[in-house]
Amino acid sequence: MKKITWIALTLAALGGACIGIILTIIYRELPSIEAIRDIRLKEPLRIYTIDGRLIAEYGNKKRITTTMDQVPGALVNAILAAEDDGFFDHYGVDFAGIARAVLANLRAGGIDQGASTITMQVARNYFLTREKTYTRKIKEVLLALTLEQALSKNEILELYLNKIFLGHRAYGFQAAASVYYDRRLKDLTLAQLAMLAGLPKAPSRGNPLANPAKAVARRDYVLRRMRDLGMIDARKFQLASSSPVSARKNIAKIEVDSSYLAEMARDYMVDHYGEEAYLDGYRVFTTISSDFQGAANRALRTGLMSYDRRHSYRGPVDRTAAGQEKEPTLQISKYRSLGKIVPAIVSGATHGLLDVTFGDGSILGITKEGWGWTGTTPDRILRRGDVVYVDRTRNKNFLAQLPEIQGALVSLSPVDGAVLALVGGFDFFSGKFNRAIQARRQPGSNIKPFIYSAALDNGFTAATLVSGAPIVIESSHGDTWRPQNYSKKVFGPTRLRKALSKSLNLVSVRLVRAMGTEVVRDHLENFGFERADLPDGLSLALGSATVTPMEIARGYAVFANGGYLVQPYFIARVEDQSGNIVEYSNRVMLCPNCEPADISEPRIDNQRKVDPRYARRALSPENAFIMNSLMGQVIKTGTGRRANSLGRGDLAGKTGTTNNFRDAWFSGFNQDVVTTVWVGFDQPHNLGERESGARAALPIWIDYMSEALAGKPEKMWATPENVITVSVNHETGNLTSADDPDGYEEFFVMGTEPRAQATGQVSADGFGHDPTGQVDELF
Repeated sequence: MKKITWIALTLAALGGACIGIILTIIYRELPSIEAIRDIRLKEPLRIYTIDGRLIAEYGNKKRITTTMDQVPGALVNAILAAEDDGFFDHYGVDFAGIARAVLANLRAGGIDQGASTITMQVARNYFLTREKTYTRKIKEVLLALTLEQALSKNEILELYLNKIFLGHRAYGFQAAASVYYDRRLKDLTLAQLAMLAGLPKAPSRGNPLANPAKAVARRDYVLRRMRDLGMIDARKFQLASSSPVSARKNIAKIEVDSSYLAEMARDYMVDHYGEEAYLDGYRVFTTISSDFQGAANRALRTGLMSYDRRHSYRGPVDRTAAGQEKEPTLQISKYRSLGKIVPAIVSGATHGLLDVTFGDGSILGITKEGWGWTGTTPDRILRRGDVVYVDRTRNKNFLAQLPEIQGALVSLSPVDGAVLALVGGFDFFSGKFNRAIQARRQPGSNIKPFIYSAALDNGFTAATLVSGAPIVIESSHGDTWRPQNYSKKVFGPTRLRKALSKSLNLVSVRLVRAMGTEVVRDHLENFGFERADLPDGLSLALGSATVTPMEIARGYAVFANGGYLVQPYFIARVEDQSGNIVEYSNRVMLCPNCEPADISEPRIDNQRKVDPRYARRALSPENAFIMNSLMGQVIKTGTGRRANSLGRGDLAGKTGTTNNFRDAWFSGFNQDVVTTVWVGFDQPHNLGERESGARAALPIWIDYMSEALAGKPEKMWATPENVITVSVNHETGNLTSADDPDGYEEFFVMGTEPRAQATGQVSADGFGHDPTGQVDELF
């Protein structure tokens, strides 16, 4: 007997030692207390406007982190009733429950029950796999005990509330409330809270969208448990258990349509923070204003649709199969709505009326006002069952089509380069090519202000006469080039002010020839243009460079802010999931009395790089002021005069049209906002007769600026001390008396004004009328 006892004790000791060794090995594999305290939730990357409205969300896991003080007490009770009513009493493990589960599993011949407490579920979800093995269960128990030592009950419950998977990519109860009910937790009813509390058992198969009956059964079980535990009374139980299923699939509410800029922000975050940017819950606040962005979207789409209506109707986008005309939702579900431009099915087409049915079953009759632009009648171009688009912008209903034409709009603050609005095309989801920053196009006459600015720095004035007569340029290779004005008209000696307002090509060519292309290229580099993108021939005068709309906007910002080169930026700050700012914009700022800092060695403050750069002066204040006056003339009496409809006197700008009408531009500004608009085809070809910058691009700019400048007072540029006004003659540009009926007040940099009333003769080196039309040799 003693021997048996000794053997039993020995075996027990060995067994205990083995168990101890196994537990020690397993325990060493568990995370440390420090790792547990440093638990980080995986949240998607979210992009916002500067005023905090959601633009985009990136990441596979939908999670909205919440704290215990934001959680309704009814939800906590529902979770405890469903999962672990002894949560606040045990030490992380329900040993009696585990014993029951072990017996049940032995009877079942496998692992059927788990008996996991909330603490054990937190341990599993944060640190362990979901495999059903006894080893994992041991780890779960040990880790739960460790969690209870390291964290308070509320901290553990908060982790559970934010981590648990609840179906449809929703992680955490706040995300689930958003996905299923499109509400905050605090706004949910008891029935809805009980529904969510019941989801952890079978989140994919038992949620109210996948299996409403199963979800209701689980909800009612939770409610019964709450009643039995005294958490709710019989009346509340009855009301909640009789509530119908109200869950609907809701996606993240995008509050502002700015997909092109959102993609720029996403690309920046992944480039600087790696793939973890999708998981670490960063919140990126961009510089764009939600109001400005909305105005930009409307203006560009309206302008491109207007262009499209001027160039024939291409017909329906699809035809329904026979017998499906009465199922509009089925047929048009594959077509996206773009704002107010929505798909519909033709339900009737007569000589004078077009009836369409939308996806929700509503019917609309479109009169001639809405289809008249096609140049024919509905019964000749459409039939019952055709799929079409309808433009419902501003409560009007037009037969529409998605345009083949493309465009871009960039709007900056000239003070520091902040992007106020950006649209890279008609529809981001039809193609992610961002024309605002990726399309390299010829600017045409949009480049002329930079050339005229160079002229002011090289001996010319706003009153200098330059010949607008025909010119033939012959290269050393024997090729000839005969540039023409847009209007095909011939002009004699023309003042620079008038030449820019009329956008005379021949004057621009003569200016570049007189200064030399290298001088002009040097000057254009001051505006941020890359020398490699600027041709070294006279074609530079007519905008044969290759630039993006963003680069053009940056260049015009130099005029708008009085002569400083600012760098466009679009991220104001980056916050982590706790709201701590991890990155500020390191923008270039205006400081007229400051010298640009040496940015080669940025200093470090509080572990964050700080680089207080000041914008370098690219242009003298005198040059900028006179150029703004010249471009103001473009709007007052020149090619940009449509902009007078805005009723402001503080605007300046320039149209741009390239050869064969392949690109149309307008860039304009005041001291608060600078905006560039480009219109063209991705594969360059003719936009059509008379589709110049003034017709295709300027109306978009006007529509946008009418909203961007609404309520802003006019702000005129202050005249530099070194700029004076002198009376000159309209025809000769020479000094004249104040009572000359052909005279006007012109701006001059002091010392460059005409000194005497001259005869109006112009130098013979091409600056003046050249009646012979002789060939000019280029070297």
